[in-house]
Amino acid sequence: MPPDGFFLFFCAMKMILSDFLEEAYRRHNVPDFIPNDPVSIPHLFSKKEDIEIAGFIAALFAWGQRKTIIRKSKQLLSMMDNAPHDFLISAGEKDFEIFLEFRHRTFNGIDCVTLLQSLQHIYKQRGGLEKVATSGFARGGAYQGIETMAAALLEFPHLKRFQKHIAHPSAGSAAKRINMFLRWMVRRDEAGVDFGLWKDISPARLVCPLDLHSGKVARKLGLLQRPQNDWKAAVELTEALKTFDPDDPVKYDFALFGAGVMKEVI
Repeated sequence: MPPDGFFLFFCAMKMILSDFLEEAYRRHNVPDFIPNDPVSIPHLFSKKEDIEIAGFIAALFAWGQRKTIIRKSKQLLSMMDNAPHDFLISAGEKDFEIFLEFRHRTFNGIDCVTLLQSLQHIYKQRGGLEKVATSGFARGGAYQGIETMAAALLEFPHLKRFQKHIAHPSAGSAAKRINMFLRWMVRRDEAGVDFGLWKDISPARLVCPLDLHSGKVARKLGLLQRPQNDWKAAVELTEALKTFDPDDPVKYDFALFGAGVMKEVI
């Protein structure tokens, strides 16, 4: 194929892919998406801090079946009288004992108590999740934002087993669940699925959530070449998505997720 012909072919294919991503994004980024997704958990609340805490819990639990994720998130939040911020601010040591019976997959009661006490420490001593994440983003984008959140969570005394629940890009993790939580908190549009509560972090600096399913779709679409689903792959995917929307690349998480679930990509 002559160079000019190849260039025109490349442009045509990119336009087709852009149209597919935009159409899939618009189709799945709708209020009907909310009830069956873990994002439904923070949507149960109106207070900013409750949205953050409920969202973080739901994101941390987000592996396995979505129905189970939603059910277990609701169970834990009900144990805090569905007022997680008020609970954490006022809870004493004995108030955490009831959570020793909580289980979600490999997340046991001791992990649960550690998580809640770590979040209590962040809100009482570090100014909350937004302040911690924003300070990290200011120093080094999503990578440092997630590392800073992880460090804050692990400041509180904990067993070594708790560390496996906390993602570290520095260890190569794609940090899918935390990137999803950041998408919820940072990006904003008229659809209202994501919250856009954290105004000091630009959506352009987010990294796209990457897991087995979205990675499979991304590779079929030619958006990702790296075979591993790690941090480098998440960044590679995000950079590819920026060619379609540099200001809001992670909006296409809806397209990749929807295409995988609905088997729209053969």
